[in-house]
Amino acid sequence: MNIRPAGLQDLKAIESIAKAAYARYVAAIGQKPAPMIADFGALIGAGHISVAVIDGDICGFVAAYPKNGVMHLENVAIAPAHQNRGLGGKLVGYVENFARELGLPAVELYTNEKMTGNLTWYPAIGYRETGRWNEDGFNRVFFRKDL
Repeated sequence: MNIRPAGLQDLKAIESIAKAAYARYVAAIGQKPAPMIADFGALIGAGHISVAVIDGDICGFVAAYPKNGVMHLENVAIAPAHQNRGLGGKLVGYVENFARELGLPAVELYTNEKMTGNLTWYPAIGYRETGRWNEDGFNRVFFRKDL
């Protein structure tokens, strides 16, 4: 797997992966999760998205950028055909290494409370829950990992 910065030529693949990866949560949340309606073109244009590529195909992506003195991990998504192979962990590790290179002390993120797999996965890779509240119409669970 290779991780590289996304370009606008990757936009359709990123949007497709986001829709496929998050579609299973629509019924539980009662609306499309935020990653399904994100402005990926703007995130790519700002240099905030990197893609995971295997054999020339984009199989996942991560959106992250510095915010409030830490690295904000906005989104990580893996195409369903590539899930459960450790790619998400590799993309999160990529973000953590980038944060260290920038001298940032931590990575922060949030997930929806209905994405129950994430509520156990993030602590398993070193993130601690820092709070829960409704934001932008979503019940979110916030996490932080000090680097």
